Amino acid sequence: MTAELSSVEICAGAGGQASGLEAAGFNHELAVEIEPPAAATLRLNRPEWNVHEGDVREVSGKDYKGIDLIAGGVPCPPFSVAGKQLGEADERDLFPEALRLVREARPAAVMLENVKGLASARFAPYRQSILEELDQLGYDADWKLLEAASYGVPQLRPRFILVGMKRKYFRKFTWGVHEGITTTVGEALHPFMAAEGWSGADAWAARANRVAPTLVGGSKKHGGADLGPTRAKAAWLTLGVDGRGIADEAPNEDTPHNHIPRLTLPMAAAIQGFAHDWEFAGRKTAAYRQIGNAFPPPVAAAVGSQIMRALHGVAVQRHEERAVPLLSAVS
Repeated sequence: MTAELSSVEICAGAGGQASGLEAAGFNHELAVEIEPPAAATLRLNRPEWNVHEGDVREVSGKDYKGIDLIAGGVPCPPFSVAGKQLGEADERDLFPEALRLVREARPAAVMLENVKGLASARFAPYRQSILEELDQLGYDADWKLLEAASYGVPQLRPRFILVGMKRKYFRKFTWGVHEGITTTVGEALHPFMAAEGWSGADAWAARANRVAPTLVGGSKKHGGADLGPTRAKAAWLTLGVDGRGIADEAPNEDTPHNHIPRLTLPMAAAIQGFAHDWEFAGRKTAAYRQIGNAFPPPVAAAVGSQIMRALHGVAVQRHEERAVPLLSAVS
């Protein structure tokens, strides 16, 4: 197992990306989150982490000079349809703050994730401007659209990822090869549906034999503890899930065999790929928003592992994808 490297996580949310990067071997020196319930979730699960509850603009990269990785899920509304896709004109766009931290801290690597909308043609100049700024700072970088379902997460959830590294490391980086073995909703949630003795759990799981649509978390202004707009609810219904709300408890032995259940918070967390023991602070709606807006930990772990390999000097032959250890080390 490779040695742990250090990281700073911005816009950490409920810890989806942070916990995935932790699994890949990164030790978080700082996690920044502005929303109190999400910051409370980080402290609840990782009391040893230094959690800054506040705006990323309050953080100086100079305090973390030479950190191995700066990572984060910068707010998606500037690039989402729901957020009107205002891009850099949106005051919620925090890519400039992420780049400021890179300039100040000069990490070995950068990993930033966002919604699929950022991959659209209308944002090509903006994406290029980010690559150019990183290039001026001495980093090579690449964008990649990844489907969470390709990493064993039982939902589609496409995410657009930026990975940048100092040039001596980036030449050793690849996104990796993934088998594309999918986990269905039925496979992921059958243990939850059957836990309280529901007689319909087996039949339900057989019906839920596909990956889910993207879980929708909503925001303070839009959306509550349900599975999204009408179209999303209809898609969930084909899987045997009532998307009109979140249940407090799983079906039990008194639940009718043909019942159409709602997800509980632990079930929603499993759809995102969170570990079963990851807890969420706050009331139901606040907790669900944290879950629904998270970056799936298995995807973060997979990309983080590839970053870790490159930083430790493990090159991957880009055609054969076989690991070749090198003698270089992180410096």
